[in-house]
Amino acid sequence: MAGETAGSAPTLHLRIVSAERSLVDAQVHEVQIPGAEGYFGVLPGHTPLLATLGAGELWYRVGQVTTYLAVALGFAEVLPDRVTILAQIAERPEEIDTARAEAAKKRAEERMNKPAIDMDSERARIAMMKSLIRLQVAARARTRG
Repeated sequence: MAGETAGSAPTLHLRIVSAERSLVDAQVHEVQIPGAEGYFGVLPGHTPLLATLGAGELWYRVGQVTTYLAVALGFAEVLPDRVTILAQIAERPEEIDTARAEAAKKRAEERMNKPAIDMDSERARIAMMKSLIRLQVAARARTRG
């Protein structure tokens, strides 16, 4: 059964862990996850599933407050009462170095525009996606503040 407090909507236990640390361990009302095949939303009582993460913007909602994170690569385990995200990269907006993300985006663009024989195009595409997501999440935080 999904968690619930007296007089409130049902919640999920959300846990987000990256290779370096635990970022989120909270009761939430809703989560949107960037799956490898596209974004999907999770509410309490969701059917169990295991999904591969893509690079994207993950958000979760507690009441009327929505929090955004940049995540890339890993897995999401969804159960009716909890969601566990194991991500290679997971960052809060305030942790994103936008200058570094802009530089990474530029490098990826250059690699993709001038393919070399030994270039790994998939790696360049992933680098581009990660830098774009970081910039998107960081920009969202600036516009809310």
